[in-house]
Amino acid sequence: MRRFAIAGLQLVLTKKDNLQQLAEEVRLLKARLPWVQMVVLGELSAYGPGLENAEPQGGRAEGAFCDIARRHGIWLVPGSYYEREGEHVFNVAPVIDPNGQVIARYRKMYPFAPYEAGVASGNAFCVFDVPGVARFGVSICYDMWFPETTRALAWMGAEAVIHPTMTNTIDRDAELAIARASAAQNQLYFIDVNVAGRLGFGRSCAYGPGGEILHAAGSGHEPFALELDFEHVRLARQRGWNGIGQVLKSFRDTPIDYPQYRPGARNSQTLERLGPLERPPEFPTASDAEDRT
Repeated sequence: MRRFAIAGLQLVLTKKDNLQQLAEEVRLLKARLPWVQMVVLGELSAYGPGLENAEPQGGRAEGAFCDIARRHGIWLVPGSYYEREGEHVFNVAPVIDPNGQVIARYRKMYPFAPYEAGVASGNAFCVFDVPGVARFGVSICYDMWFPETTRALAWMGAEAVIHPTMTNTIDRDAELAIARASAAQNQLYFIDVNVAGRLGFGRSCAYGPGGEILHAAGSGHEPFALELDFEHVRLARQRGWNGIGQVLKSFRDTPIDYPQYRPGARNSQTLERLGPLERPPEFPTASDAEDRT
């Protein structure tokens, strides 16, 4: 049996230094649920949004999170924070092992353009192994709107995707549908942890390899813990979830050459006609229309 206990901390956070609060929340979780082996926080949990909080790699936030992981002997994916490298700022989610060592850093590939202005795109996928348990993948918030990101992680062997999020917009319902579809389409666990309060609408979610609902959080402060069974993932991939679709085998075995992925075919005429990626302009008013006549 390959079982692994993971907890998501859906927390009410503000746009300030939240590190002391986060340390206390992890302490309380471990005191109540000592069997938890991995803790996941929401996107930008350390300081909230704001490029003014960007730190160099190995900065104060990373050091604090390493100390939390080492103190409690847990795997920690502490959401993300802005990290500065030269002239660029990235939205980075570190993966920290129970010894307090950073074993991976994932840079968000799809900043929420045009609103997450000034944030550069990462260009490398992130998977890591928990020895004797499973391979995990990491993505951040808007990344999941691009199904290629989760499919790539599954192709690289991920059996679970850890997905920190900060969403406070009305499309959260759509994100829940995307998260569930990502789990079912790639036959893996998908753990989406949002923040709550003014910065996020909560409603964190966890789905299994058939898209089954493991947890659906409310909108406020809500830590939750789950025991994941990775033998369930293996069987779902081999036999189909409840003996139904063997999705990854079909993806592997069906010789389709997708036209959108051919060299030089990234943008179609349809996509080119959409215009530049920019903030939507205001709708014209009646007086504007009169001025043009």
